[in-house]
Amino acid sequence: MNFDLTPEQIQFREAVVEFATRELNAEVDARDQAAAFSRAAWEKCAEFGLQGLPVPTQYGGAGADVTTFVAAMEALGYASIDNGLIFSLNAQMWSCELPIVTFGSDDQKQRYLPALCDGSLIAAHCMTEPDSGSDAFALATTARPDEDGYVLEGSKTFVSNAAEAGLFVVFATADRSKGLGGICVFLVERDTSGVSVGKPLSKMGLRTSPMNEVFFDGCRVGPEQVLAEPGSGMAVFNSSMRWERGLILAASVGTMQRQIDRCITYARDRQQFGKPIADFQSVSNKIVDMKLRLETARLLVYRLAWLMDKGQNAALESGLAKLHVSESLVASSLDALQIHGGYGYMTEYGLERDVRDAIGSRIYSGTSEIQRNLVARHLGL
Repeated sequence: MNFDLTPEQIQFREAVVEFATRELNAEVDARDQAAAFSRAAWEKCAEFGLQGLPVPTQYGGAGADVTTFVAAMEALGYASIDNGLIFSLNAQMWSCELPIVTFGSDDQKQRYLPALCDGSLIAAHCMTEPDSGSDAFALATTARPDEDGYVLEGSKTFVSNAAEAGLFVVFATADRSKGLGGICVFLVERDTSGVSVGKPLSKMGLRTSPMNEVFFDGCRVGPEQVLAEPGSGMAVFNSSMRWERGLILAASVGTMQRQIDRCITYARDRQQFGKPIADFQSVSNKIVDMKLRLETARLLVYRLAWLMDKGQNAALESGLAKLHVSESLVASSLDALQIHGGYGYMTEYGLERDVRDAIGSRIYSGTSEIQRNLVARHLGL
């Protein structure tokens, strides 16, 4: 296995670092405290080409391979401190763009993908409901067939990007008697009658990524808005989750590298008891642990990218990557804060924000407990 990047991939990674450092770090603390999404930053990312990375070129994207994407997102996580913006980008790419790329009709692709790539359209994934979470397919939202298509009734919660979205990828049960085979996916535009977005949900972290409830009350959609064949909801969800689960935390590898670099500089400069705190093993050992987590996380993510670029399913590796990177991100964020002591606890240093932002990684896209269950299943347990 050779995970070396090509010269072109290295050059692109460096370009992402330069772009993100220059364009994406303004007033992040203030926006975090106000729970404010930056549409301007989103549009800058689109102009640079980030949203289009996984989309084929004929639909306005870059058609990048998985390894190129991982390298770009690692660079973005290293250079940008706006973890919420990065989360919103991932939420659109893996849960909304890829299902349309994989399952959409040519008309659906032509209609939505170019606008998703150029930033003029934002999409939101509507799966989770108030009474469902890890049991993702326990859906109460219904899609009642009628002579003109379907009528959606129900509500979704924890919908990332909902406040800004012009397009919703909605999962609903059309025929309960068929069980999982009765779940359909719909591409619902925001201005469709019967669609409404609830008030913002206040979160512990990732506060610059908007999250709301979404309601469907007599929302009528035509057959052309069904994604894939009717009853294909489970296949669409599992496909998108395979991508999302393994790749949504690629940027966190860059975040962990940034934390290590910062901690090394601080440990060398900070004096206590007449010497740098780097001389104390209680500090240096934490940084070593952070380095170990970083390197194992990086290897898992790049190996996953390598397997996916070879066309392999890699569901086991995807679950392992999600589990290990999320747990490592939380542990290293806490260590970085601890090394900085009282300064780390202060908002202006940004380290407490990293901790708050990291905690959610053990929950979204499948909790750590669910990832362990998935891996165990692949091991035949």
